[in-house]
Amino acid sequence: MYLTKDEILAAKDTKYEDIDVPEWGGKVRIKCMTGSERDAYEASLYELKGTEVKLNREDMRAKLLARVLVNEHGKRLFADGEIKALGEKSAHALERIYVAAQRLNAIANDSVDLLAKN
Repeated sequence: MYLTKDEILAAKDTKYEDIDVPEWGGKVRIKCMTGSERDAYEASLYELKGTEVKLNREDMRAKLLARVLVNEHGKRLFADGEIKALGEKSAHALERIYVAAQRLNAIANDSVDLLAKN
Protein backbone atom coordinates (compact mmCIF):
# COMPACT_ATOMS: atom_id res chain seq x y z
CA MET A 1 0.00 0.00 0.00
CA TYR A 2 1.31 3.46 -0.93
CA LEU A 3 1.14 6.56 1.21
CA THR A 4 -1.32 9.25 0.28
CA LYS A 5 -0.44 12.92 -0.01
CA ASP A 6 -2.26 13.61 3.27
CA GLU A 7 -0.35 10.84 5.06
CA ILE A 8 2.98 12.19 3.79
CA LEU A 9 2.19 15.76 4.81
CA ALA A 10 0.89 14.65 8.23
CA ALA A 11 3.96 12.52 9.04
CA LYS A 12 5.98 13.79 12.01
CA ASP A 13 9.44 13.27 10.53
CA THR A 14 11.58 15.86 12.35
CA LYS A 15 14.36 14.27 14.38
CA TYR A 16 16.27 15.89 17.24
CA GLU A 17 19.57 15.19 18.95
CA ASP A 18 21.05 16.58 22.16
CA ILE A 19 24.79 17.27 22.25
CA ASP A 20 26.99 17.99 25.25
CA VAL A 21 29.05 21.15 24.83
CA PRO A 22 31.37 21.36 27.84
CA GLU A 23 32.92 24.60 26.53
CA TRP A 24 29.51 26.25 27.01
CA GLY A 25 28.68 24.48 30.26
CA GLY A 26 25.75 22.38 29.10
CA LYS A 27 24.03 20.76 26.18
CA VAL A 28 22.30 21.96 23.03
CA ARG A 29 19.58 20.49 20.84
CA ILE A 30 19.83 20.24 17.06
CA LYS A 31 17.15 19.25 14.60
CA CYS A 32 16.91 17.70 11.19
CA MET A 33 16.17 20.44 8.64
CA THR A 34 13.21 20.42 6.32
CA GLY A 35 13.88 20.18 2.60
CA SER A 36 13.30 23.93 2.22
CA GLU A 37 15.66 24.73 5.09
CA ARG A 38 18.34 22.53 3.54
CA ASP A 39 17.93 24.28 0.18
CA ALA A 40 18.23 27.70 1.88
CA TYR A 41 21.38 26.57 3.69
CA GLU A 42 22.97 25.32 0.48
CA ALA A 43 21.99 28.52 -1.37
CA SER A 44 23.63 30.58 1.40
CA LEU A 45 26.98 29.02 0.52
CA TYR A 46 27.16 30.68 -2.91
CA GLU A 47 27.90 34.16 -4.15
CA LEU A 48 26.82 35.33 -7.56
CA LYS A 49 29.23 37.72 -9.29
CA GLY A 50 27.84 38.46 -12.70
CA THR A 51 27.54 35.08 -14.37
CA GLU A 52 30.09 33.47 -12.04
CA VAL A 53 28.96 31.34 -9.12
CA LYS A 54 31.51 31.14 -6.32
CA LEU A 55 31.49 28.91 -3.24
CA ASN A 56 31.58 31.04 -0.09
CA ARG A 57 32.85 29.06 2.90
CA GLU A 58 32.73 32.07 5.24
CA ASP A 59 30.85 31.10 8.41
CA MET A 60 29.85 27.83 6.74
CA ARG A 61 29.54 26.04 10.09
CA ALA A 62 27.66 28.87 11.78
CA LYS A 63 25.26 29.10 8.81
CA LEU A 64 24.30 25.46 9.30
CA LEU A 65 24.18 25.63 13.09
CA ALA A 66 21.97 28.73 13.06
CA ARG A 67 19.42 26.68 11.15
CA VAL A 68 19.55 23.58 13.35
CA LEU A 69 20.13 24.79 16.92
CA VAL A 70 16.70 24.81 18.57
CA ASN A 71 15.11 25.12 21.98
CA GLU A 72 13.09 22.39 23.70
CA HIS A 73 10.06 23.39 21.58
CA GLY A 74 11.93 23.04 18.28
CA LYS A 75 12.21 26.81 17.66
CA ARG A 76 15.43 28.21 16.22
CA LEU A 77 17.80 29.81 18.73
CA PHE A 78 19.62 31.98 16.18
CA ALA A 79 18.26 34.21 13.44
CA ASP A 80 20.14 34.63 10.17
CA GLY A 81 21.36 38.03 11.41
CA GLU A 82 23.13 36.33 14.33
CA ILE A 83 25.28 33.96 12.24
CA LYS A 84 28.42 36.11 12.62
CA ALA A 85 28.08 36.15 16.42
CA LEU A 86 27.62 32.37 16.51
CA GLY A 87 30.67 31.97 14.29
CA GLU A 88 32.76 33.81 16.90
CA LYS A 89 32.31 30.97 19.40
CA SER A 90 34.90 28.24 20.04
CA ALA A 91 35.88 26.40 16.87
CA HIS A 92 36.13 23.19 18.89
CA ALA A 93 32.57 23.51 20.21
CA LEU A 94 31.19 24.55 16.82
CA GLU A 95 32.92 21.64 15.08
CA ARG A 96 31.46 19.10 17.52
CA ILE A 97 27.93 20.38 16.86
CA TYR A 98 28.59 20.78 13.12
CA VAL A 99 29.68 17.14 12.75
CA ALA A 100 26.51 15.99 14.53
CA ALA A 101 24.38 18.33 12.39
CA GLN A 102 25.99 16.95 9.22
CA ARG A 103 25.22 13.40 10.30
CA LEU A 104 21.63 14.18 11.36
CA ASN A 105 20.96 16.05 8.10
CA ALA A 106 22.77 13.60 5.80
CA ILE A 107 25.33 16.18 4.70
CA ALA A 108 28.52 14.43 3.64
CA ASN A 109 31.88 16.14 4.13
CA ASP A 110 32.27 16.52 0.39
CA SER A 111 28.67 17.65 -0.28
CA VAL A 112 29.60 21.33 -0.36
CA ASP A 113 32.44 20.72 -2.81
CA LEU A 114 30.20 18.55 -4.96
CA LEU A 115 27.54 21.26 -5.04
CA ALA A 116 30.13 23.79 -6.13
CA LYS A 117 31.17 21.59 -9.07
CA ASN A 118 27.56 21.26 -10.20
